[in-house]
Amino acid sequence: MLLAVLIGGCGNPAGLKPDAIEGTGAHNQVESVDATTTTNTTNPVATTTTVNAPVPKWQLGSSDYLYDQQLLHTFELTIPEEALAEIDSDPSEEIYVEGSLTFEGETVSPVGIRYKGSIGAWVGCLAGANLFQPDGEKTCTKLSMKVKINWDDSTQTFWGVKKLQFHAMNLDPTQMHERLGYWLFRKMGVPAPRATHARLVVNGTYTGLYAFVEQIDGRFVDRVFDDGDGNLYKEVWPLDQDGLARERQEFQDALKTNEEDDTVNHIHTFSKELAAADDNDVPEVAAKWTDINEIARWAVVDRTIRNDDGPLHWYCFDGCRNHNFYWYEEPASGRLHLIPWDLDNAFQNIVSDVNPVTAMPDRWGEMTNNCLPFPYGPWRIPQRSARCDRLIGAWSTFADEYQSAWTAFLDGPFSEQSTEAVLDEWAAQIKDATVEAAKTHDDALAVESWNGALLAMRSSLEVARNKG
Repeated sequence: MLLAVLIGGCGNPAGLKPDAIEGTGAHNQVESVDATTTTNTTNPVATTTTVNAPVPKWQLGSSDYLYDQQLLHTFELTIPEEALAEIDSDPSEEIYVEGSLTFEGETVSPVGIRYKGSIGAWVGCLAGANLFQPDGEKTCTKLSMKVKINWDDSTQTFWGVKKLQFHAMNLDPTQMHERLGYWLFRKMGVPAPRATHARLVVNGTYTGLYAFVEQIDGRFVDRVFDDGDGNLYKEVWPLDQDGLARERQEFQDALKTNEEDDTVNHIHTFSKELAAADDNDVPEVAAKWTDINEIARWAVVDRTIRNDDGPLHWYCFDGCRNHNFYWYEEPASGRLHLIPWDLDNAFQNIVSDVNPVTAMPDRWGEMTNNCLPFPYGPWRIPQRSARCDRLIGAWSTFADEYQSAWTAFLDGPFSEQSTEAVLDEWAAQIKDATVEAAKTHDDALAVESWNGALLAMRSSLEVARNKG
């Protein structure tokens, strides 16, 4: 069993359901149900009995079973050879093809299946030579994949979810970045997806071990928040790079729920208030629309694990912008919750800035080059300090809340006892799958490399604890 960790002040953050916090929900597998009906009349000849097929468990079960930290599930995908050849010819197109999913002896068909990713996900795995515009034929055994359960029925769910995401972890030799990162966020009362590991089999061939990460969508917000009917937005920051309010249409374009309604009054009002406020009043506006204690806990985790490819990294290519985040907007109050996403590059820069793309020089609240873009890292990629954004700058002024969150984090889920316990348990859980992949595929992660990376990760966590 996982080590129980109690965090003072993080037990039930406002707006979040108690069972959305790690370790408080039930994880029960359901049994098949026989749907049997019998009709009797006074006439024996008219008596009929109708026995229907058992209702599949995947139609009745809870998603808690899918993401149970104690289990390593195996999922089997079947894709017609012609369709597989089509998506293998250029995975970066992210085209869906039709196939089937088999899980614990039950098959769901049809489902949509595609490769998924971004520049980092394709590195070294596509035949094209342009690193920043990846394309071409698939060259790696393992690529991230997405399965769309509601392929031809928008209401269909599988163990309570509509999409499955398998992240290949090709750039993560620890195989722990996403699972540990999201676990730490959740343990600190920050709304974040669940993540475990999973084995994936495609057309009868074991392709390897994946990070199995919950989709952030309407099902996610229904599970996590007291009122899940609000708007979910992807990668739209309240202010633009110049500190100006965004147009209403920009928020509408970012909607991931309630797209047909497209009412974005709350976040649009927040944007306008944030842009119009005097400098001294910006923290008050930030506290009105966001939960400062929750944001402090998010910032502590984000900075400690060096999630340098997240919303605090403002890349400056054609303008400056951030990415890899969602917002959830409470429907009544308009209060906004920041949701982290895409943690595959987290943990890399704790000891030193080894990632040439994601590295950031600023600690929380620091500013470099007077808010002008500056090159950084061995590739000299331009960026701008996050502190220069009015919202992030306002958040960074709440020093007491940040310090309180750090103390809770260090004494709770980020203690050496806590992280060592979960890493020990998870490593034991995935060891056989890692060995199997190494024996099956020449390009799979070597077991020795995995063990070495895990050891280095454990050391880096101790460095992070000492940095404060």
